[in-house]
Amino acid sequence: MFGKDGPSLLELLHQALCSTERGYDLLAPKFDATPFRTPDEILIPVAEEIRDVDSALDLCCGTGAALRVFRPQCKARLTGLDFSQKMLDQARQRLTDSPGQVAVELVRADMMEPQFQEEFELVTCFGALGHVPLGAERDFLRMVRLALKPGGRFAFVAGNPPPIPSLAGIVLRTFNVIMRVRNALLKPPFIMYYLTFLLPEVESLLIELGFHVEIREGLFAAPFQRYKLVIATRE
Repeated sequence: MFGKDGPSLLELLHQALCSTERGYDLLAPKFDATPFRTPDEILIPVAEEIRDVDSALDLCCGTGAALRVFRPQCKARLTGLDFSQKMLDQARQRLTDSPGQVAVELVRADMMEPQFQEEFELVTCFGALGHVPLGAERDFLRMVRLALKPGGRFAFVAGNPPPIPSLAGIVLRTFNVIMRVRNALLKPPFIMYYLTFLLPEVESLLIELGFHVEIREGLFAAPFQRYKLVIATRE
């Protein structure tokens, strides 16, 4: 499951017992050797669908995987936001030799706290929507809308709920139960849940908040073919 340079099971357990921020600080040096890093097989097709933007913001940018892919597409401003300083340090190192003319701004902040107002043509978030606290989905999407210029787009990858009796359905729902119990017993919490921002519910929520929603299918090769690109345009 992990590359030879990835974390051990013991390291992952230690991470899960920490706060979300501290956990990712610990994981940062080995993060790119885990399956938690969004693969290029997803990032590259998305970047090919969204070309030539003046300004873009990647929320929960981690070690900068999406920033590296989108940098050649961005003309004027590219910003990555994450609340883990160690993840940002890794992103800064990895962006040194990435292609693209635009400088990359790295901001340490909580993605749930508004930092920008009508500043970006594009906002993205990959592999991190599970870090939105349960019940705060509407607040998160309002914050995204606030950061976008009128006509700006929010792009992310989503899927439909897996069937309850399927292996994925059982494993992911079991993980969520374990995390709820962990967070009820231990403080500070580690916020990470699966099966969030799923279709069609997230589409309805985006429309309610004033977005025009387009869903593009068939962009990703196996084993990611069940995922869809959601492009929500601020009206």
